[in-house]
Amino acid sequence: MDNKGTGKADLQKYCSVLAKQFSFACELNSMVRQASAERAWSSINRFYVNCKQGVVGKKGFPKFQKNCRSVEYKTTGWKLTSDRKSITFSDKKGIGRLKLKGTRDLHFFQINQIKRVRLVKRYDGVYVQFCIDSERWENITPTGKTIGLDVGLKEYYTDSNGEVVKNPAFLRKGEKVLKRAQRRVSRKIKGSNNRGKARHILGKRHLKISRQRKDHAVKLARCVVQSNDLIAYEDLRIKNMVSQRVGRVPRLEATGEPVRARNHCLAKSINDASWYQFRVWIEYFGKVFKRVTVAVNPQYTSQECSSCGAIVKKTLSTRTHICLCGTKMDRDENAAKNILSRGLGTVGHTGTFMLDMSNALGESTSTPVGEIQSEQVGS
Repeated sequence: MDNKGTGKADLQKYCSVLAKQFSFACELNSMVRQASAERAWSSINRFYVNCKQGVVGKKGFPKFQKNCRSVEYKTTGWKLTSDRKSITFSDKKGIGRLKLKGTRDLHFFQINQIKRVRLVKRYDGVYVQFCIDSERWENITPTGKTIGLDVGLKEYYTDSNGEVVKNPAFLRKGEKVLKRAQRRVSRKIKGSNNRGKARHILGKRHLKISRQRKDHAVKLARCVVQSNDLIAYEDLRIKNMVSQRVGRVPRLEATGEPVRARNHCLAKSINDASWYQFRVWIEYFGKVFKRVTVAVNPQYTSQECSSCGAIVKKTLSTRTHICLCGTKMDRDENAAKNILSRGLGTVGHTGTFMLDMSNALGESTSTPVGEIQSEQVGS
């Protein structure tokens, strides 16, 4: 704000200046201050990138952090015991020795593989997160299957095979308990111990719901990735879908891609579904199990017929796709088939992987007698 053109190196140098001015910063380990500067630079850099790319709307101007619930150490300022069941922090903050509880076996990793240690405060305790420099991958047998996923609110997703997974709606189910806990907070006097206890209970309720969402997304994404060689899904922009701009006509962004119509009435249900978290874990497990994951443009996936390609206009309340070509199916299944078709078109029909996919889809080429098989052209 005061010095335009400030870079990442300038922030790192400014840490030593601030440490002399503020006692709480001087008590921290030097690498902790550097990690905090890196976190601030990531926010500033994102703002610069959005300005250069001409992102429509707010550019994400960095905000001052009101309260910080985590502190991150790099390679110094901490030490694990020989049994790897306790960790000691040696800076002047006086944290001291902490006992580690959990099922993770830290003996599996070398000390030099631990690049960062983060202390995170949550409503049910303080957690220690270890950032490990390790490559995770697993070899599993190819299945020869492909799948397209169409996410929704009633059903969590509908795949191209017609299989449906119900939406667990964890927030809707726990909303009654949340409202009761919120009322208890509102009745207490501000600043009192009873209000602090009520806020603690409310925080634990919200924490449970967030963990339920994550657990559901992780298990479901792992199952989908392990069962298929190619997973195609919609490239949704959740931020645009839950915006408060209601009733406006979708416009083209700087990238030329259309923005879905905004409907803030569904914002709570969309956030409760946690589609983005599901996508993140699909992409992660795709790298672990060496599967192909493709994000396709969701435009007209529900309107286009998966059999003939004709556009059949339908409202959101119309749940059945009926085309003049005789195709009749659930609209979500039709959209999933279109998503899979676009995903296969994006990957292309080249390479050993797509030759296996062609055989799985019923496509094959014959090899005449006397010809070399490696010189044949796949479908």
